[in-house]
Amino acid sequence: MAHAAADAAGAVIRPLFRSALLVEAKGDASPVTEADRAAERAIRALLAEHLPRHGVIGEEYGSEREDAEWVWVLDPIDGTRAFVTGRPLFGTLVGLLHRGRPVLGLIDQPATGERWLGVAGQPTSFTAPFGGTAGCRPCARLADAELSCTAPDMFAPGRQAKFEQVRAAARRTTWGGDCYAYGLVALGLIDVVIEDTLKPWDWAALVPVIEGAGGRVTDWAGRDLVLGSAQGDVVALGDPALLPEVLALLA
Repeated sequence: MAHAAADAAGAVIRPLFRSALLVEAKGDASPVTEADRAAERAIRALLAEHLPRHGVIGEEYGSEREDAEWVWVLDPIDGTRAFVTGRPLFGTLVGLLHRGRPVLGLIDQPATGERWLGVAGQPTSFTAPFGGTAGCRPCARLADAELSCTAPDMFAPGRQAKFEQVRAAARRTTWGGDCYAYGLVALGLIDVVIEDTLKPWDWAALVPVIEGAGGRVTDWAGRDLVLGSAQGDVVALGDPALLPEVLALLA
């Protein structure tokens, strides 16, 4: 179902990428296009047809049956700013929670044909027209680590300084990428992503992808991300050995 959902969203998104789009402003000032809405509608229609008892949480159309045992979590275009400016650093996120915990995650880049699929207890798979293999790389010291973050202004008050401590200790920092950066962690190209103020549709699909590739995803206190308790602060690591050093700087 996750693959079918991504295929349905991609069929909507690809014709609109780098086309003239009407861009509106959401309440949080992030851009939204008809591509976001139409892609989420396409996924919801599939789920309603095939899995009507499952719950759904989506960025564009809210929640249905959020207290169900199985809940799909959707972000039709994660990285809308990249999408509307023609950069292929966005992606469709399809996550599945079982009793609030992420058990399946898919990252799809419909413009490049890259797709990551993570399922709890199984190795992450990666497919792309130009090849590549899922698998995080060893990196036990922050001084050797490639750090990534979507934007320097995404942190809640008081947390920017904590992030800067990690940034100062890392080898190098790159900005931008949204969900694509997490996919690169699962390919062994980025070692750490630290972000804040994320919503469930931003992180639910990412956890199984990275952990199935050998990495680790927690909040800033080292706790698992679970619906209802996660506060939007996320640490994604390619090498779990980095966790104590990173958490000490974020404490």
